[in-house]
Amino acid sequence: MSRFAALENLSDGEDINRAWENIKENIKTSAKGSLGRHKLKQHKPWFDECLGFLVQRKQAKMQWLQDPGQSNVDDVNNVRHEASRHFRNKKYLNAKIELETNSKIKNIRGLYRGISDFKKGYQPRTNIVKDEKGDMVADSHSILARWRNHFSQLFNTLRMGAFKLFKCKFPGSKQFISTFILCFFKNL
Repeated sequence: MSRFAALENLSDGEDINRAWENIKENIKTSAKGSLGRHKLKQHKPWFDECLGFLVQRKQAKMQWLQDPGQSNVDDVNNVRHEASRHFRNKKYLNAKIELETNSKIKNIRGLYRGISDFKKGYQPRTNIVKDEKGDMVADSHSILARWRNHFSQLFNTLRMGAFKLFKCKFPGSKQFISTFILCFFKNL
């Protein structure tokens, strides 16, 4: 069965939304077949030991929300401080054990990657994009609005141009695939 079966059987009377759904399903099927499914991250082994601190921290916060008195504020801060210290120590011990294990089994890449991560410490992730004017935007609402505008412009122009492209190019040929990819990623 051809990957572009939805495009080959396209007639003039068919609904454009139905055609896009078929194309979307074909792309998903092809990607799933070639890339496979994404594996979920597993919890670190030290995390299971920390669940008691998480529950205690959540209870202290709920108590503070019900009665925002100074004693509850102090209690929340103390519990939060203890939990953070416990998490930090457990993470440190886990990293140390992992480095020792990599050293024993002679996994040099894992050893140096662990040493590098250990030396760098925590590196917060920065999310910055450029808006339409070329200015840098860092707050999450502006970033989300920028991506929303970008993809709405991309798909609105793509719907009109790409649908005509599907009718005039022969599906399955290399020229069709390269033209589709160029049209799809032209505005990115």
